[in-house]
Amino acid sequence: MALLAQPVVLKSNLVMLFEHLAGVPWSLFLDTATATHTNARFDMVFYEPVRTYQLSGDTITVGSAVDSAADSTVDNKHDQQRMATCATYPASQWQPLLREDVASLPSYTGPAHLPFQGGLAGAFGYDFGRQLEQLNAQADADIDLPELAVALYHKALIFDKQQQQLYLLAPESQWQQEAALWQGLAERPKQPQPEQSFKLLQPWQSNLTAADYAHKFAQVMQHLRQGDCYQINLAQRFSSCYEGSEWDAYLRLRAHNQGPFSAFMQLETGAILSLSPERFIALDTEGNIETKPIKGTRPRHSNATLDQQAAAELQQASKDRAENVMIVDLLRNDLSRVCDPGSVSVPALFKIESFPAVHHLVSTVHGKLSADHDMLDIIAATFPGGSITGAPKISAMNIIDKLEPHRRSFYCGSMGYISQHGAADTSIMIRTLVCANQQIYCWAGGGLVMDSECAAEYQETFDKVGHILPILAETAETTEPEL
Repeated sequence: MALLAQPVVLKSNLVMLFEHLAGVPWSLFLDTATATHTNARFDMVFYEPVRTYQLSGDTITVGSAVDSAADSTVDNKHDQQRMATCATYPASQWQPLLREDVASLPSYTGPAHLPFQGGLAGAFGYDFGRQLEQLNAQADADIDLPELAVALYHKALIFDKQQQQLYLLAPESQWQQEAALWQGLAERPKQPQPEQSFKLLQPWQSNLTAADYAHKFAQVMQHLRQGDCYQINLAQRFSSCYEGSEWDAYLRLRAHNQGPFSAFMQLETGAILSLSPERFIALDTEGNIETKPIKGTRPRHSNATLDQQAAAELQQASKDRAENVMIVDLLRNDLSRVCDPGSVSVPALFKIESFPAVHHLVSTVHGKLSADHDMLDIIAATFPGGSITGAPKISAMNIIDKLEPHRRSFYCGSMGYISQHGAADTSIMIRTLVCANQQIYCWAGGGLVMDSECAAEYQETFDKVGHILPILAETAETTEPEL
């Protein structure tokens, strides 16, 4: 059996097509959300995995697909796929398990330029870092979701924005059937149901009051003075209960954020809604690695002159430059563990990238992957990304676990794909919401250094979610977060 990718002409775009998969576990939409960003070429929908991996604590659970009913129709075919647990393994086996599955994939026939040709896709939670390092365990793990949710996919829809061409990837023997199913779905757009409209049932509530934040900020400063770290990322978490469709919430947020690394993933018992602007690790088939850490933020202004001034001020701000270069050095060190000696470089420092809510200061780090390593080795060497921990990384993560009341779940983890032909791309899941048990969670944080000012850093956390919290708060009667 081979995997085949060919052009397919459908009357709907990927957003409309994903309507038919929203709510179906293990359906994943990697969404560039904008046509203007340099990294916004391919949108991808992954569906009907052949194998799933969920890691929680000391165990990784492997699921395998149960065949859909023989009498499946266009309307119910995707809904009927089920995953059955086939084995559990020690969590430490995550890397050989995933690597073995990728190595067993069928060969690929299709356009060589497509970034995904069968492979893995999904999410690594921030707390997956506990599999890689010995860390404190003080923060409350109150969100009942796995630390890793990754699946092996033979089927995907891939839209090339540059070519304006949609491709369908599927097993060769099933390609015509899959194309016909999508043709049928495209001709019958799914109509939104009023009862599925997303609605917050109470105002956003933070797990840190302003006074709490100030107290923890002072503790961070003490750690910095003692030399425990030279940068620490501190975040607060907002939460509310809700009813309705998580996909509806994502669509509302997507329209106002346009993050080039946006994503929606339906989990078995929850969902991830990511509006991320940040690339974690990209790898091409020649072994070229790129990471683009974000450190430095200013809010956008409706006045064009003030907006340009804010961007210019950010680019020259000594504090933000110091934060940025600290993380650049951390990533250079992380990448050197898996790259050819002397190949790690910094082709761009302190570039401005602008998004609807904020300007960001972005740098770029490159490296050449050693011949005896792969993308899973890169993840093991670099995860989680230093831009959302601080530096040194392990010390910063232990302090974060002591200061933040709750674990971060998928926030500040990574979402993306690893293709069998060696290409991969992943995000840092900032500007990301997690849904579980009818509770929705949203985080915002920032890197703190010795010359940080408490009031400014606290306000920056609100600037970062300025196009998230208010958008969903519009669905509730009260629109102000309770602090």
